[in-house]
Amino acid sequence: MRYRITVLPGDGIGPEVTEQAVEVLKTVGSKYGYEFDFNEELIGGCAIDACGDPLPENTLQACKKSDAVLLGAVGGAKWDLLPGDKRPEAGLLRIRAGLGLYANLRPAVIYPALQDASPLKKEVVGTGIDIMVVRELTGGMYFGKKGRFQTEAGEAAFDTETYSTAEVERIARIAFEAAQKRRGKVTSVDKANVLESSRLWREVVQKVAGEYPEVELNHMYVDNAAMQLVRNPAQFDVIVTSNMFGDILSDEASMITGSIGMLPSASLGKGTLGLYEPVHGSAPDIAGQDKANPIAAILSAGMLLKYSLGLDAAAKDIENAVEAVLDKGYRTGDIASEGSRIVGTKEMGKLIRDQLAGK
Repeated sequence: MRYRITVLPGDGIGPEVTEQAVEVLKTVGSKYGYEFDFNEELIGGCAIDACGDPLPENTLQACKKSDAVLLGAVGGAKWDLLPGDKRPEAGLLRIRAGLGLYANLRPAVIYPALQDASPLKKEVVGTGIDIMVVRELTGGMYFGKKGRFQTEAGEAAFDTETYSTAEVERIARIAFEAAQKRRGKVTSVDKANVLESSRLWREVVQKVAGEYPEVELNHMYVDNAAMQLVRNPAQFDVIVTSNMFGDILSDEASMITGSIGMLPSASLGKGTLGLYEPVHGSAPDIAGQDKANPIAAILSAGMLLKYSLGLDAAAKDIENAVEAVLDKGYRTGDIASEGSRIVGTKEMGKLIRDQLAGK
């Protein structure tokens, strides 16, 4: 079987961690008899430098012709002073919209070997944490009407939060279907005591829940959800929420696992085409130093196999290889503790490949 993968290394540590993810996919291909055609394109700051656009049209078209897209990271201080629609992050918003990707799935897992890396107490972490945050990706305040105007007090600015019934229905179904394959619980996060958009959100999610009687649904205000994630994270299975709330809560959930360098993500839409990227940023301060943790990018490649290509066994093999390497005590600097065997980006990638190959 042959698959076309568009690779968007991006900026900072993006190229380093993406390289390791690609090498892991090649190892999986050799093991299972799959063939991958990798096509590299520009996005983010490097695209701005090359052609003045954070998402060149040829990049978007290449992605549309692919079976899946693997992204590294975008951004950096070099481009911080550019207008909002010209910054590297604008490329991310545009590619999600251009590919029709409206659901972002971010698993947050505490591996047994990394329990000491979590900032939470052992009695809070318990035997482990496994949370899936389902974030709406193409609506809400990030895509709503925005602008500036003059008042007697000076310049003012506004951003509009808007959601339609259809937008909430489709993201809710993604969450309920994910819960069916997990522990059967969905927590819908909103601010319905204050925001009208959240009141609609809650009404629609409650209605969709009727289609999934085997899944337990509860509602939680976003401020309480943020508190509960650090107070008792084990209570959560699947969290579904809006674009802005999801952006914040998914980062919080990732940090309770010990390092944002461990967390993958998948952005999905109606079809099988998806965009897969580590949650961490471009980290330009350590770029090119062989210090970056490639595990989030490698696990993102695993999600690519599962959600876009339907290769569940190969995806699970990657997850098992990562856990086995961690169990042996190997760590990159961000997850290191006393007694760890500290390795760099390339060595961590090689260890995981060797585990996959049975070496």
